[in-house]
Amino acid sequence: MTADNLFAQQLANRRRSGFLVLGFLAFFAWIGFGGDLAWFLFTRDAPPESYRHTIPFIGLAALAGAALIARVAWTTGPRRVLWATGAWELIEAATPEQQRLVNVVEEMSIAAGLPRPRVWLVPDSDPNAFATGMEPGDAHIVVTEGLLTTLSRDELQGVVAHEMAHIQNLDVRLMTLLAAMVGAIALMADGLGRFLRFGGRIGGSRGRGGGNKRGGPLAMVIVVAWLLSVLLAPLLSRLLALAVSRKREYLADATGAQLCRNPAALAAALERLDGASAATKSITRGAAHLCIVDPAERRISAHEGLLGDLFASHPPIRRRVARLTGMAFQQAKRERLAEANDPGPA
Repeated sequence: MTADNLFAQQLANRRRSGFLVLGFLAFFAWIGFGGDLAWFLFTRDAPPESYRHTIPFIGLAALAGAALIARVAWTTGPRRVLWATGAWELIEAATPEQQRLVNVVEEMSIAAGLPRPRVWLVPDSDPNAFATGMEPGDAHIVVTEGLLTTLSRDELQGVVAHEMAHIQNLDVRLMTLLAAMVGAIALMADGLGRFLRFGGRIGGSRGRGGGNKRGGPLAMVIVVAWLLSVLLAPLLSRLLALAVSRKREYLADATGAQLCRNPAALAAALERLDGASAATKSITRGAAHLCIVDPAERRISAHEGLLGDLFASHPPIRRRVARLTGMAFQQAKRERLAEANDPGPA
Protein backbone atom coordinates (compact mmCIF):
# COMPACT_ATOMS: atom_id res chain seq x y z
CA MET A 1 0.00 0.00 0.00
CA THR A 2 1.37 3.40 -1.00
CA ALA A 3 1.55 6.28 1.44
CA ASP A 4 -1.24 8.11 -0.43
CA ASN A 5 -3.54 5.08 -0.24
CA LEU A 6 -2.76 4.59 3.44
CA PHE A 7 -3.54 8.24 4.19
CA ALA A 8 -6.79 7.98 2.23
CA GLN A 9 -7.83 4.86 4.17
CA GLN A 10 -7.04 6.50 7.51
CA LEU A 11 -8.91 9.67 6.57
CA ALA A 12 -11.92 7.66 5.38
CA ASN A 13 -12.01 5.68 8.63
CA ARG A 14 -11.79 8.87 10.70
CA ARG A 15 -14.79 10.22 8.80
CA ARG A 16 -16.71 6.96 9.16
CA SER A 17 -16.04 6.97 12.90
CA GLY A 18 -17.41 10.51 13.18
CA PHE A 19 -20.48 9.68 11.08
CA LEU A 20 -21.04 6.57 13.19
CA VAL A 21 -21.13 8.62 16.40
CA LEU A 22 -23.44 11.22 14.82
CA GLY A 23 -25.77 8.50 13.52
CA PHE A 24 -25.80 6.88 16.95
CA LEU A 25 -26.78 10.18 18.60
CA ALA A 26 -29.43 10.85 15.94
CA PHE A 27 -30.97 7.42 16.45
CA PHE A 28 -31.27 7.87 20.20
CA ALA A 29 -32.64 11.38 19.67
CA TRP A 30 -35.36 9.93 17.43
CA ILE A 31 -36.18 7.22 19.97
CA GLY A 32 -36.44 9.79 22.75
CA PHE A 33 -38.11 12.74 21.04
CA GLY A 34 -40.26 10.44 18.89
CA GLY A 35 -41.62 8.92 22.08
CA ASP A 36 -42.21 12.40 23.47
CA LEU A 37 -44.09 13.43 20.34
CA ALA A 38 -46.31 10.36 20.36
CA TRP A 39 -47.06 10.82 24.06
CA PHE A 40 -47.87 14.50 23.47
CA LEU A 41 -50.31 13.67 20.65
CA PHE A 42 -52.04 11.03 22.74
CA THR A 43 -52.44 13.34 25.75
CA ARG A 44 -53.10 16.73 24.17
CA ASP A 45 -56.89 16.21 24.19
CA ALA A 46 -56.96 14.68 27.65
CA PRO A 47 -59.32 16.14 30.28
CA PRO A 48 -57.90 19.08 32.23
CA GLU A 49 -57.34 16.99 35.34
CA SER A 50 -55.33 14.37 33.37
CA TYR A 51 -51.61 14.44 32.59
CA ARG A 52 -50.55 16.22 29.40
CA HIS A 53 -47.07 15.48 28.15
CA THR A 54 -45.42 18.80 27.25
CA ILE A 55 -41.82 18.56 28.51
CA PRO A 56 -39.70 16.28 26.25
CA PHE A 57 -37.81 14.69 29.11
CA ILE A 58 -37.61 11.30 27.31
CA GLY A 59 -35.75 12.83 24.38
CA LEU A 60 -33.46 14.87 26.59
CA ALA A 61 -32.63 11.83 28.71
CA ALA A 62 -32.09 9.61 25.63
CA LEU A 63 -29.80 12.15 23.97
CA ALA A 64 -27.80 12.68 27.15
CA GLY A 65 -27.51 8.92 27.64
CA ALA A 66 -26.38 8.40 24.05
CA ALA A 67 -23.76 11.14 24.37
CA LEU A 68 -22.48 9.49 27.55
CA ILE A 69 -22.37 6.06 25.88
CA ALA A 70 -20.52 7.49 22.86
CA ARG A 71 -18.03 9.19 25.16
CA VAL A 72 -17.45 6.04 27.17
CA ALA A 73 -17.12 3.97 23.99
CA TRP A 74 -14.54 6.40 22.61
CA THR A 75 -12.45 6.51 25.78
CA THR A 76 -12.84 3.02 27.25
CA GLY A 77 -14.09 0.88 24.33
CA PRO A 78 -10.85 -1.09 23.86
CA ARG A 79 -10.56 -1.85 27.57
CA ARG A 80 -14.14 -3.08 27.69
CA VAL A 81 -13.55 -5.37 24.70
CA LEU A 82 -10.44 -6.80 26.38
CA TRP A 83 -12.30 -7.26 29.66
CA ALA A 84 -15.21 -9.01 27.93
CA THR A 85 -12.89 -11.62 26.40
CA GLY A 86 -11.04 -12.34 29.65
CA ALA A 87 -7.72 -11.38 28.01
CA TRP A 88 -4.58 -10.93 30.09
CA GLU A 89 -1.60 -8.84 29.04
CA LEU A 90 1.62 -10.59 28.08
CA ILE A 91 4.24 -8.53 29.92
CA GLU A 92 7.07 -11.06 29.99
CA ALA A 93 7.12 -14.23 27.92
CA ALA A 94 7.07 -17.42 29.99
CA THR A 95 7.14 -20.01 27.17
CA PRO A 96 8.89 -20.32 23.79
CA GLU A 97 5.53 -19.83 22.03
CA GLN A 98 4.89 -16.59 23.90
CA GLN A 99 8.40 -15.32 23.12
CA ARG A 100 7.87 -16.14 19.45
CA LEU A 101 4.67 -14.09 19.51
CA VAL A 102 6.43 -11.11 21.09
CA ASN A 103 9.20 -11.30 18.50
CA VAL A 104 6.74 -11.48 15.61
CA VAL A 105 4.74 -8.50 16.91
CA GLU A 106 7.94 -6.45 17.16
CA GLU A 107 8.96 -7.44 13.61
CA MET A 108 5.59 -6.51 12.11
CA SER A 109 5.52 -3.22 14.04
CA ILE A 110 8.83 -2.28 12.43
CA ALA A 111 7.55 -3.36 9.01
CA ALA A 112 4.43 -1.22 9.42
CA GLY A 113 6.34 1.73 10.88
CA LEU A 114 4.10 1.79 13.96
CA PRO A 115 4.69 1.73 17.72
CA ARG A 116 4.68 -1.78 19.15
CA PRO A 117 1.12 -2.57 20.32
CA ARG A 118 0.46 -4.21 23.67
CA VAL A 119 0.06 -7.97 23.43
CA TRP A 120 -2.76 -9.89 25.11
CA LEU A 121 -3.66 -13.55 25.40
CA VAL A 122 -7.16 -15.01 25.63
CA PRO A 123 -7.49 -18.34 27.49
CA ASP A 124 -9.28 -20.17 24.69
CA SER A 125 -8.15 -23.27 22.80
CA ASP A 126 -9.76 -22.19 19.50
CA PRO A 127 -7.25 -20.31 17.30
CA ASN A 128 -8.25 -16.70 16.64
CA ALA A 129 -6.94 -13.13 16.90
CA PHE A 130 -8.09 -9.53 16.80
CA ALA A 131 -6.86 -5.98 17.31
CA THR A 132 -8.48 -3.11 19.15
CA GLY A 133 -7.67 0.47 20.09
CA MET A 134 -8.48 4.02 19.04
CA GLU A 135 -5.04 5.13 17.81
CA PRO A 136 -1.92 3.27 16.58
CA GLY A 137 -0.03 4.57 19.61
CA ASP A 138 -2.46 2.89 21.99
CA ALA A 139 -3.35 -0.31 20.13
CA HIS A 140 -3.68 -3.88 21.34
CA ILE A 141 -3.16 -7.19 19.54
CA VAL A 142 -5.01 -10.11 21.10
CA VAL A 143 -4.50 -13.78 20.25
CA THR A 144 -5.96 -16.91 21.77
CA GLU A 145 -3.71 -19.45 23.42
CA GLY A 146 -4.87 -21.93 20.81
CA LEU A 147 -3.38 -19.77 18.06
CA LEU A 148 0.11 -20.06 19.54
CA THR A 149 0.05 -23.85 19.42
CA THR A 150 -1.68 -24.18 16.04
CA LEU A 151 0.33 -22.00 13.65
CA SER A 152 3.88 -22.11 12.40
CA ARG A 153 6.06 -19.02 12.76
CA ASP A 154 5.39 -17.86 9.19
CA GLU A 155 1.65 -18.36 9.62
CA LEU A 156 1.70 -16.51 12.94
CA GLN A 157 3.56 -13.68 11.23
CA GLY A 158 0.84 -13.51 8.58
CA VAL A 159 -1.91 -13.28 11.22
CA VAL A 160 -0.09 -10.59 13.20
CA ALA A 161 0.56 -8.66 9.97
CA HIS A 162 -3.17 -8.81 9.22
CA GLU A 163 -3.94 -7.29 12.64
CA MET A 164 -1.21 -4.68 12.21
CA ALA A 165 -2.91 -3.71 8.94
CA HIS A 166 -6.14 -3.06 10.87
CA ILE A 167 -4.18 -0.82 13.25
CA GLN A 168 -2.36 0.95 10.42
CA ASN A 169 -5.59 1.63 8.51
CA LEU A 170 -7.43 2.80 11.67
CA ASP A 171 -9.95 0.00 11.20
CA VAL A 172 -9.61 -0.71 14.92
CA ARG A 173 -11.19 2.60 15.89
CA LEU A 174 -14.18 2.14 13.61
CA MET A 175 -14.71 -1.51 14.54
CA THR A 176 -14.25 -0.96 18.28
CA LEU A 177 -16.86 1.84 18.20
CA LEU A 178 -19.18 -0.45 16.27
CA ALA A 179 -18.79 -3.18 18.89
CA ALA A 180 -19.64 -0.77 21.72
CA MET A 181 -22.58 0.89 19.98
CA VAL A 182 -24.13 -2.33 18.67
CA GLY A 183 -24.12 -3.59 22.25
CA ALA A 184 -25.65 -0.33 23.53
CA ILE A 185 -28.46 -0.46 20.96
CA ALA A 186 -29.21 -4.07 21.83
CA LEU A 187 -29.43 -3.18 25.53
CA MET A 188 -31.63 -0.19 24.74
CA ALA A 189 -34.03 -2.30 22.68
CA ASP A 190 -34.21 -4.91 25.41
CA GLY A 191 -34.90 -2.30 28.08
CA LEU A 192 -37.58 -0.57 26.02
CA GLY A 193 -39.19 -3.91 25.25
CA ARG A 194 -39.50 -4.65 28.96
CA PHE A 195 -40.86 -1.15 29.59
CA LEU A 196 -43.47 -1.49 26.82
CA ARG A 197 -44.64 -4.85 28.14
CA PHE A 198 -44.96 -3.41 31.64
CA GLY A 199 -46.51 -0.17 30.38
CA GLY A 200 -48.96 -2.07 28.22
CA ARG A 201 -50.37 -3.83 31.25
CA ILE A 202 -50.75 -0.51 33.09
CA GLY A 203 -52.19 1.23 30.04
CA GLY A 204 -54.68 -1.58 29.56
CA SER A 205 -56.03 -1.10 33.07
CA ARG A 206 -56.34 2.68 32.55
CA GLY A 207 -57.50 2.67 28.97
CA ARG A 208 -61.14 1.79 29.62
CA GLY A 209 -63.60 4.55 29.05
CA GLY A 210 -63.17 5.43 25.40
CA GLY A 211 -59.66 6.88 25.38
CA ASN A 212 -58.54 4.80 22.41
CA LYS A 213 -59.35 7.52 19.84
CA ARG A 214 -56.97 10.08 21.29
CA GLY A 215 -54.10 11.33 19.17
CA GLY A 216 -55.52 10.72 15.72
CA PRO A 217 -53.85 9.12 12.67
CA LEU A 218 -50.59 11.11 13.03
CA ALA A 219 -50.01 9.73 16.52
CA MET A 220 -50.61 6.17 15.29
CA VAL A 221 -48.14 6.62 12.41
CA ILE A 222 -45.48 7.96 14.76
CA VAL A 223 -46.06 5.14 17.25
CA VAL A 224 -45.79 2.49 14.52
CA ALA A 225 -42.57 4.05 13.14
CA TRP A 226 -41.18 4.35 16.67
CA LEU A 227 -41.96 0.71 17.50
CA LEU A 228 -40.43 -0.49 14.24
CA SER A 229 -37.29 1.51 15.00
CA VAL A 230 -36.99 -0.09 18.44
CA LEU A 231 -37.60 -3.59 17.12
CA LEU A 232 -35.38 -3.40 14.03
CA ALA A 233 -32.49 -1.33 15.44
CA PRO A 234 -30.55 -4.27 16.95
CA LEU A 235 -30.75 -6.26 13.72
CA LEU A 236 -29.88 -3.32 11.45
CA SER A 237 -26.97 -2.18 13.61
CA ARG A 238 -25.66 -5.74 13.69
CA LEU A 239 -25.91 -6.01 9.89
CA LEU A 240 -24.06 -2.68 9.57
CA ALA A 241 -21.22 -3.96 11.75
CA LEU A 242 -20.99 -7.17 9.71
CA ALA A 243 -20.96 -5.30 6.39
CA VAL A 244 -18.16 -3.01 7.58
CA SER A 245 -16.18 -6.00 8.86
CA ARG A 246 -16.43 -7.93 5.59
CA LYS A 247 -15.16 -4.96 3.58
CA ARG A 248 -12.25 -4.26 5.93
CA GLU A 249 -11.07 -7.90 6.02
CA TYR A 250 -10.15 -7.96 2.33
CA LEU A 251 -8.06 -4.81 2.69
CA ALA A 252 -6.37 -6.09 5.86
CA ASP A 253 -5.50 -9.36 4.10
CA ALA A 254 -3.87 -7.50 1.22
CA THR A 255 -2.03 -5.02 3.45
CA GLY A 256 -0.95 -7.76 5.86
CA ALA A 257 0.44 -9.83 2.99
CA GLN A 258 2.51 -6.81 1.93
CA LEU A 259 3.81 -6.29 5.47
CA CYS A 260 4.96 -9.87 5.99
CA ARG A 261 5.90 -10.32 2.29
CA ASN A 262 4.41 -13.79 2.40
CA PRO A 263 0.80 -13.99 1.11
CA ALA A 264 0.98 -17.80 1.01
CA ALA A 265 1.68 -17.95 4.76
CA LEU A 266 -1.40 -15.83 5.56
CA ALA A 267 -3.49 -17.97 3.21
CA ALA A 268 -2.25 -21.13 4.95
CA ALA A 269 -3.02 -19.60 8.35
CA LEU A 270 -6.59 -18.77 7.29
CA GLU A 271 -7.12 -22.32 6.05
CA ARG A 272 -5.80 -23.70 9.32
CA LEU A 273 -8.05 -21.37 11.36
CA ASP A 274 -11.02 -22.30 9.20
CA GLY A 275 -10.31 -25.98 9.85
CA ALA A 276 -10.86 -25.48 13.59
CA SER A 277 -14.51 -26.47 13.94
CA ALA A 278 -15.00 -25.30 17.54
CA ALA A 279 -16.21 -21.82 18.40
CA THR A 280 -14.07 -19.21 20.17
CA LYS A 281 -16.30 -19.14 23.24
CA SER A 282 -14.41 -16.35 24.99
CA ILE A 283 -15.31 -13.86 22.25
CA THR A 284 -18.95 -12.78 22.17
CA ARG A 285 -21.02 -12.20 19.06
CA GLY A 286 -20.90 -8.46 19.67
CA ALA A 287 -17.14 -8.47 19.05
CA ALA A 288 -17.15 -11.07 16.25
CA HIS A 289 -16.40 -8.49 13.57
CA LEU A 290 -13.09 -7.66 15.28
CA CYS A 291 -11.62 -11.14 14.78
CA ILE A 292 -9.57 -12.42 11.86
CA VAL A 293 -12.09 -15.27 11.42
CA ASP A 294 -15.63 -15.62 12.72
CA PRO A 295 -15.44 -16.75 16.37
CA ALA A 296 -18.64 -18.77 15.92
CA GLU A 297 -18.66 -22.14 14.17
CA ARG A 298 -18.42 -20.34 10.81
CA ARG A 299 -21.42 -22.07 9.24
CA ILE A 300 -22.89 -18.83 7.90
CA SER A 301 -19.59 -17.29 6.79
CA ALA A 302 -18.94 -20.35 4.63
CA HIS A 303 -21.91 -19.44 2.39
CA GLU A 304 -21.11 -17.47 -0.76
CA GLY A 305 -24.50 -15.91 -1.45
CA LEU A 306 -27.22 -13.72 -0.02
CA LEU A 307 -27.17 -15.47 3.38
CA GLY A 308 -23.44 -14.96 3.82
CA ASP A 309 -23.51 -11.43 2.40
CA LEU A 310 -26.14 -10.38 4.95
CA PHE A 311 -25.38 -12.29 8.13
CA ALA A 312 -21.73 -13.42 8.02
CA SER A 313 -19.22 -11.41 10.03
CA HIS A 314 -16.43 -12.22 7.56
CA PRO A 315 -16.04 -12.94 3.85
CA PRO A 316 -15.87 -16.64 2.91
CA ILE A 317 -12.46 -18.07 3.77
CA ARG A 318 -12.23 -19.71 0.34
CA ARG A 319 -12.55 -16.32 -1.34
CA ARG A 320 -9.94 -14.73 0.93
CA VAL A 321 -7.53 -17.62 0.37
CA ALA A 322 -8.03 -17.41 -3.39
CA ARG A 323 -7.10 -13.72 -3.40
CA LEU A 324 -4.00 -14.32 -1.28
CA THR A 325 -2.98 -17.27 -3.44
CA GLY A 326 -3.22 -15.01 -6.47
CA MET A 327 -0.99 -12.47 -4.73
CA ALA A 328 1.53 -15.22 -3.92
CA PHE A 329 1.53 -16.36 -7.56
CA GLN A 330 2.17 -12.81 -8.80
CA GLN A 331 4.93 -12.35 -6.23
CA ALA A 332 6.65 -15.59 -7.30
CA LYS A 333 6.31 -14.57 -10.95
CA ARG A 334 7.98 -11.22 -10.28
CA GLU A 335 10.79 -12.90 -8.37
CA ARG A 336 11.43 -15.33 -11.24
CA LEU A 337 11.52 -12.48 -13.75
CA ALA A 338 13.93 -10.56 -11.52
CA GLU A 339 16.21 -13.58 -11.29
CA ALA A 340 16.05 -14.11 -15.07
CA ASN A 341 16.97 -10.47 -15.73
CA ASP A 342 19.75 -10.42 -13.15
CA PRO A 343 23.04 -10.66 -15.06
CA GLY A 344 24.83 -11.87 -11.96
CA PRO A 345 28.37 -10.94 -10.92
CA ALA A 346 30.54 -9.54 -13.67
